[in-house]
Amino acid sequence: MHKRGWSNISVVGALALALAGCGDAAEDAAPAAEIAEDGQPALPAIPVMGPERKIIAFGDSLFAGYNLDPRDSYPEKLENALRAKGMDADVINAGVSGDTSAAGLQRLEFTLAAQETPPALLILELGGNDLLRGLSPEETKANLGKMLTILREQKVPVLIMGMRAPPNYGPEFQAQFDAIYRDLAKEYGAALIPFWLEDIYREPALFQADKIHPTADGIERLVASTLDEVEGALPRGE
Repeated sequence: MHKRGWSNISVVGALALALAGCGDAAEDAAPAAEIAEDGQPALPAIPVMGPERKIIAFGDSLFAGYNLDPRDSYPEKLENALRAKGMDADVINAGVSGDTSAAGLQRLEFTLAAQETPPALLILELGGNDLLRGLSPEETKANLGKMLTILREQKVPVLIMGMRAPPNYGPEFQAQFDAIYRDLAKEYGAALIPFWLEDIYREPALFQADKIHPTADGIERLVASTLDEVEGALPRGE
């Protein structure tokens, strides 16, 4: 699978394979069936069809693939999953480790301007570093709101990946922070996954030693648990 960073690198490859027969028997021989990992005959690949659907995965280290092979990042795995279902998906990894909502706001318009064609969807995943750096929920909400305003003005559909404050921040802070994503999704008409780590956060084995960043297996689970929401957030009829 090719790698794409948010710099919009495009890699094109071609492979040709020629088979030469050796008499009538060789011409009549049927090709050996491919075998899947479970030992059963492999199902035929679903052809990738339709127009290209460009998706920008805009976030922090959880998208950037911190401490993982780039092929194991969420955007790359998401692209693989969409293409396996027959969609001509191009998921651009616009994740930057350490980004707060303020840093994301500063680079959003540049990221959009760098695209040759407007994206069909932008997945917005920011706020975790705001928690770690002590930004107030009000500041996080204001920054995300400004980003959603920009995206609405440019007519870019958005899927918000919500985060959740841990209990040690206190019930008042937790309630304020957790409401950010729900309130903004309602205000701006964006699709929402209330807490996108929901499927793995109770399983320490799916996180790296820092207990913050998912392992490759954790990313695989996240892709599986959010794939339907991503598909549902894509505009129809394009």
